[in-house]
Amino acid sequence: QTSEEILHHLQNIVDFGKHVMKQFFGENYVHHGEIIQLPLDFVRQLCLKIQPERPESRCDKDMDTLSGYAMCLPNLTRLQTYRFVEHGPILCIEIKPKCGFIPFSSHVSQEIKHKVCRYCMHQHLKVANGKWKRPSKYCPLDLFSGNKQRMHFALKSLLQEAQNNLKIFKNGELIYGCKDDQDCVSDWNELARHLKPFFFPSNGLVSGPHCTRTIVKELIHVITMTLLSSTDACRAGDMKTVPISQGRSYCEASAFNKELVRNG
Repeated sequence: QTSEEILHHLQNIVDFGKHVMKQFFGENYVHHGEIIQLPLDFVRQLCLKIQPERPESRCDKDMDTLSGYAMCLPNLTRLQTYRFVEHGPILCIEIKPKCGFIPFSSHVSQEIKHKVCRYCMHQHLKVANGKWKRPSKYCPLDLFSGNKQRMHFALKSLLQEAQNNLKIFKNGELIYGCKDDQDCVSDWNELARHLKPFFFPSNGLVSGPHCTRTIVKELIHVITMTLLSSTDACRAGDMKTVPISQGRSYCEASAFNKELVRNG
């Protein structure tokens, strides 16, 4: 891409945040960022400096070192409001939900695209190409459904196979997500250790595998209720939902229905 095309692409992202997302969530909940110009030598040095810190699965994505344009955004893993710091560590949960709908336009020619979402198709492609060892059970349509059971399943699936779609930070430091050879059990135990003071501040009798499952379940519940909660600009109940009768609120590749049948 030329520098002009990259500038245009970044401007579209800023405009989308400014004119679309702010309408949904309100002024206080969206950082649309700003476009800045950087010296190319600085960008190249930055690229070399961060490369050793990047997960192996991300190293095939190159930083733009040619256009000189970048987006400037605040680091939301650290709150600058110091009154929060007095009450304990700051948790930040980053979710990249991906495309949460199935297109119904007549211009989409392949029939499979009317049945299976883009994310689930890409999961099979990435496993086939060796990028991931196994496909995630996460499906964006479950997360966007507004149905607590489906949302719980989607978030649990994200926690099991975080890939690059879920990260958890504590005081700005990554404590979960984006590992190439992820051992789910040991990672969940480590995550539970970090989160236990939030859910069991008295450090009571809850311990062992049961404690880990309980804390992860509580975390999923908190995220679900947060996603379904109101903001100044909109109430969750006001969001337009697609009737199930239209047949597009489910992705045929989603593992949710299979799990439902398996568990009776």
